This record gives sequence, structure tokens and C-alpha cells, in this order.
Amino acid sequence: MRATEAFTSLLQLNRPVVATAEAASRLEVSNMYASKLLARLARDGLILRLRRGLWAVTTQVNPYTLPPYLTAPYPSYISAWTALYHYGLIDQIPQQIYVVSLDRSKRIKTPVAVFAVRHISPTLFEGYTMRDGVLMATPEKALFDAVYLASALGKQHAFFPEVEIRKRLNRHQIRRWVRRISAPRIRLLVESKIDSILGSVGRRQSAH
Repeated sequence: MRATEAFTSLLQLNRPVVATAEAASRLEVSNMYASKLLARLARDGLILRLRRGLWAVTTQVNPYTLPPYLTAPYPSYISAWTALYHYGLIDQIPQQIYVVSLDRSKRIKTPVAVFAVRHISPTLFEGYTMRDGVLMATPEKALFDAVYLASALGKQHAFFPEVEIRKRLNRHQIRRWVRRISAPRIRLLVESKIDSILGSVGRRQSAH
């Protein structure tokens, strides 16, 4: 099979990312031959190798669409600092894309971005929506995830002094997730920090 024919066939899958095994099945070739075809397409600048066995079927891939493919078979969504910045709630530009997942915590480097994957328990894995092919936390869940993950890692004091949330958020939604934290110490830390952050938002808006 010619590489150009393979590329055309992969485009017809109408998805931004494909695994080597999936390409092999689509092209009806062995995994080894599919890997060689994909590597050639990457050298020709038609596709992009994201990591071992995973390829973007375009060189203009939106990095926000990648987390579910990077953590498969575990689900994931964009959250914490990345989502807060996306919503215009903070000014600081994250240096990596923060991802919440049922997968283990890890750091994934790709040609398009670096992803900080953070494990969260199934009882807290919710509060996200799909828009334009991107799974992202709601503003409230993004703040909860940021505070919870930092507190669970013991970095609550170093992680938050510069954070300034710029809009009001739904406290009831956030507290619903806080109540699900099983560890009492972490629950108190998260509740205290979130109350402090949201309280400062209210004070600033009242002053205006």
C-alpha cells in the first residue's frame, strides 16, 4: 500500500488521533507495517507522532482534544489551571496542560504540548462538559480540582498565593464536591482554601 493511500484512508476515520493498532486494522495490514507507513507519513509532514504508538492525523492538531487519547482507556478532561485560564478566571498562563483522569498521575511530553495528568478518585470524576471536541471542567470544577489536587499533594501553601479568581462562582456546586472528599484533613484544607479564594472575589466586587 502506498503511503498516500494510507493517509487518505486514515482521514476518512474523521478523528484527530489514531493508534498504530487502529491504523493497522483500518488499512488491513500488520501492526509492524502500519507503524512503518505512519512513520513515513510523519517524515513527509502529513501526520504527527505524539508518542509511541499514537499519531495525530494532522499537523495542526488542537492540543486540548488530545487528553482522552493520551490516557486511554481511562477517561480524562482538561481542568485546574488550564481550564481556569481558558475561562478568563486567572491571568497566569499555565506552562503545561492540566488534565484530570482516572489514569495514574504522570507527565506526558508531546510535540504540541506537555500534559500534567493528575489522578482523581471516581467519586470526584465529574463536572465537565464537551464543547467543540474538547472535554473541559466547568469553572467551578476547575477551581475545585486545582485546590483539591494541590492540597492532596501537600502543596497548598506554595501553590496558591498568586491565584486571583476574577469572577463569582457557584459555591453550592463546589461544596458538593468538597463533601465527597473522604480524608478529613484534606477536606478541611480544601474547604478553607476555597472559602478564602471565593471570599476575596466577593470582597473585591463589593468594593466596586
